[in-house]
Amino acid sequence: MYFNELKLGMSVEIPPAVIEKQKMVDFARDYDNIPLHTDEAYAKASPFGALIAPGVMSFMAVWAKYLEVDFFGEELLAGKSTKIEWHKPVYAEDVLRGKAVVTNLVRRNPRNGIAEITIEVYNQHNVHVLSNVTEAVVKCAQPR
Repeated sequence: MYFNELKLGMSVEIPPAVIEKQKMVDFARDYDNIPLHTDEAYAKASPFGALIAPGVMSFMAVWAKYLEVDFFGEELLAGKSTKIEWHKPVYAEDVLRGKAVVTNLVRRNPRNGIAEITIEVYNQHNVHVLSNVTEAVVKCAQPR
């Protein structure tokens, strides 16, 4: 979708993302190798009571599902920024669901603009686990 076709408040439901335990641990070993993510005995004795998913992995699982229904498609030129806030832990086998909303639009020039998408994510118990605000550079439709 072109920048000039986007409207504030447009939204899309994000398909569910399952946090598979083995993928969670593998990701943690490669990118966030701390005991809360990789050592079951340590995690069980922690305030969390079990292994928790790395925050970036939780977000990326949801982001991958968002890309199945994203607003921009081939009109996306580039990502500009992202801010993730983690509100509650995500555990193995949690099912994350979310909604993406267009929350800001700023035209930069005749060729493109910045579209801000806010994503709120909940687990299967309806607990708000993370929020994300991403800015993307999106192509404008050119007048004919």
